[in-house]
Amino acid sequence: MYIPEIYKNENQQKIAQFIADNGFAILINQTNGKPWATHVPLLQTENEQGEPVLVGHLSKGNPQAKQFKEDELVLAVFSGPHCYISSSWYDHENVPTWNYEAVHVYGKVRVLDDKKGLEILKKLVDKYEKNSENPVRVENLSPRTMMEARGITCFEIAITAIEAVHKMSQNRDAANKKRIIQELEKTNDPQAHLVAQKIKQCPF
Repeated sequence: MYIPEIYKNENQQKIAQFIADNGFAILINQTNGKPWATHVPLLQTENEQGEPVLVGHLSKGNPQAKQFKEDELVLAVFSGPHCYISSSWYDHENVPTWNYEAVHVYGKVRVLDDKKGLEILKKLVDKYEKNSENPVRVENLSPRTMMEARGITCFEIAITAIEAVHKMSQNRDAANKKRIIQELEKTNDPQAHLVAQKIKQCPF
């Protein structure tokens, strides 16, 4: 991913938190001779050796899952808040732009056996059920319901590289940043409000 130096995020703790907060990713590989992408929840955790990995699952009916090869290089794209920035908000003439956050994770994929796959399911469900009034627990599901798990392929991605971009008007001076924030906060767009908060968190 092309990232100008000013927008690079190399803080591993912040990157891990970003992935945790924006876990619905796009998983990309080569399938049947062409690029293939699947929208899928992924979780960053550690393998048995304490190394960082991404884990998730796909339907066995998905051609991407059928084409997984051991140690095949894949790309997971995580997207965060983003919105259009009008140059009419500046105190000088310039071009419009887009503010956004994203993380690209590269790694080698391997399919997990049923036992490890069940552990992944538990972790994913526990993460997304933690705020539920009556949280679902995989271990409490009936054998009949768990039969549906036979229809998925669980996988692990050994992370080989991470690229993270945090483009939040760092190239603007304090006065223009404040103007951008004011304009974003005028809108009814939740994304714009999130971006305004992100700009506030950048050093002025």
